[in-house]
Amino acid sequence: MNNLQQDIRDLVSKHYTELNGVKKFIPNKTFIPATTKSIDENEVRALVESALKFEITDGEVTKKFEVEMARYCKTRYATFCNSGSSANLLAFMSLTSPKLGSRAIRSGDEVITCAVGFPTTVAPIIQAGCIPVYLDVTLGTYNVTPSMVSDAITEKTKAIFLAHTLGNPFDVKAIKEIAIQNNLWLIEDCADALGGMFDGNPVGTYGDISTTSFFPAHMITTGEGGMVFTDNSMLNQIIRSMRDWGRDCWCKPGNDNTCGKRFDWKDKGGLPDGFDHKYVYSHVGYNLKSTDLQAAIGLEQLKKLPLFVTTRQHNWNKLCDDFYKYGLDSYFILPSHYSNSNPSWFGFALTIRDNVGFTRSSIVQYLESSKIGTRNLFGGNLTKQPGFMKIGRIADEMAGSLPKADIVMNKTFWIGVHPKVTDEMIDYMVASVYEFVLEKAI
Repeated sequence: MNNLQQDIRDLVSKHYTELNGVKKFIPNKTFIPATTKSIDENEVRALVESALKFEITDGEVTKKFEVEMARYCKTRYATFCNSGSSANLLAFMSLTSPKLGSRAIRSGDEVITCAVGFPTTVAPIIQAGCIPVYLDVTLGTYNVTPSMVSDAITEKTKAIFLAHTLGNPFDVKAIKEIAIQNNLWLIEDCADALGGMFDGNPVGTYGDISTTSFFPAHMITTGEGGMVFTDNSMLNQIIRSMRDWGRDCWCKPGNDNTCGKRFDWKDKGGLPDGFDHKYVYSHVGYNLKSTDLQAAIGLEQLKKLPLFVTTRQHNWNKLCDDFYKYGLDSYFILPSHYSNSNPSWFGFALTIRDNVGFTRSSIVQYLESSKIGTRNLFGGNLTKQPGFMKIGRIADEMAGSLPKADIVMNKTFWIGVHPKVTDEMIDYMVASVYEFVLEKAI
């Protein structure tokens, strides 16, 4: 590193420190967000250094980030893309590839999913012309159960597409077995769960394909960004093709003839023999690539991920202990998880019990006015969302409803456990909830 580069690094660090000095937490004055990014001068320096090298497309830094993420998540392949939503789109659309023969998902096929969650787990199913089959959840875990999945399978079912809600793993081991027994694809959406474990294995290693998000709210961030993981070499080729315009060629931009037979390929549909392989498109794809600028941030964030996970676990456990200590379980259904899971928590979910004398709206407004950020459990019952109404079907057609999803839609919210939350903040959050309950509850 030359003197000029070192001077720039030092100035970036100084600038960051002056802008983001440590600020004392003042109860009822300092806002506690439900989510926020956790960065320091290292990410800013990495971004600036990448920009100075003008690494503005996907190149060697992206490749390194993909390799390091695959290693951390214990998968063979990782593909960086421009968002977690794009990662879900790539994951699902890759399973529609004609290269998969009779196992390819086609328009009209059914895909089992969850009625509660973020809409981009379900959107690709609909966008591909498939039928989402909605399952209800259990309160406390906010996930589906293996028996629900088994009962929902029909001769039209082709795949299972589920998210680990708020970082809480569903019984992915049992559901993977169900998928294998019924020759179904399994996609794990790990946007909220990166770093979590189930039965001793990382989440994301059970599905045929898994995804995560690097949006600032999530476990690590690249600003915008997402990643698709798989152990299947064929699926990896399809995923990368669909990310990169649907092209058949695997050369990186700026590189030519990696295969050594750029003008020698034959039998590519209706194209003439010798047609330039760089312009052969085997899928109807997209351009969903990300950049080295974002990958540079991601590499710095990845170094911190183990600490982020343990901090989130500490914060979640303290909140849980304190809610029980104050007797608040009488007023709220508190979150729970499988004993053989070790979640990387995204938030601390609370569902208001019946007949307690207050509503979600009243407590959320109280907490927000007390400088405590809250969030609904995403879209609540997605079948009630304007864009999703009358699309797909409810698995339990006899019941014709999703009662737990409706409860989530009306009575559930969550508060933050991110790495910037301190014990002092948790004490204040719990005390604020307790004060509200003392005043409002029956």
